[in-house]
Amino acid sequence: MEKRQMAKAPKEGLAEPSSATDEAIRRVIGAAIEVHRTIGPGFPEVVYERALCVELELRDIPFERQPMINVRYKGVEVGAGQLDVVADGIVVELKAVYTLLPLHRAQLLAYLKASNHPLGLLLNFNASVLTIRRVISSHYS
Repeated sequence: MEKRQMAKAPKEGLAEPSSATDEAIRRVIGAAIEVHRTIGPGFPEVVYERALCVELELRDIPFERQPMINVRYKGVEVGAGQLDVVADGIVVELKAVYTLLPLHRAQLLAYLKASNHPLGLLLNFNASVLTIRRVISSHYS
């Protein structure tokens, strides 16, 4: 008997990404998989960040490495942060940890909110199989 996965309905107010965004996600994930397949686990995060940028460039995927973002509190700038990579409009948060924690997802959500990007990818390279989490911000405006 065939088991079917029930598709989760999107949360109210959250639109599904466009087909162009889905294609961008697929391309960025493909680049990350190639980096993981080539290098494997065990290196510091910065190695994967640099390698991903090389792979994105080889694939002609537009990206920005370590862009700065301003953090605002009630309309007042209170600090700044730095993203790992923004590739084709997608915030890419790289990790090289034993396991992803809820804190890592919360960090990406905070980055999405502060940068006003709707979508992010959380990637953990320190695993035998690349761990990929797609995160959608409900704060996008």
